[in-house]
Amino acid sequence: MSLPPCPECNSEFVYQDQELLICPECAHEWNPAETDAEEEVFVVKDSNGTQLADGDKVTLIKDLKVKGSSIVLKIGTKAVIKRIVEGKDHELDCKVDGAGDMMVTAKFVKRA
Repeated sequence: MSLPPCPECNSEFVYQDQELLICPECAHEWNPAETDAEEEVFVVKDSNGTQLADGDKVTLIKDLKVKGSSIVLKIGTKAVIKRIVEGKDHELDCKVDGAGDMMVTAKFVKRA
């Protein structure tokens, strides 16, 4: 019988203890029957309510000051979403035209 890898650290060294699976590397314990039902998808929406995904092209809807510099990103500046980050106030890791890589809040963009 093959056990699935650990969902936290992807370790192959998982063992079963009654109904729980346990990872010895990160000490994560889970019930494989419950993880399928509880799996939540992190959804990020732009200012118009359109769902965003990795690789989407977006446009800024307002002027944004860049923290720690004197640069101001103007309305209409285009960016490409490299990845979506959960648990931060800036959800989008983007490559912004003329400014490089930076984190942007989803409510200040719309999908292009």
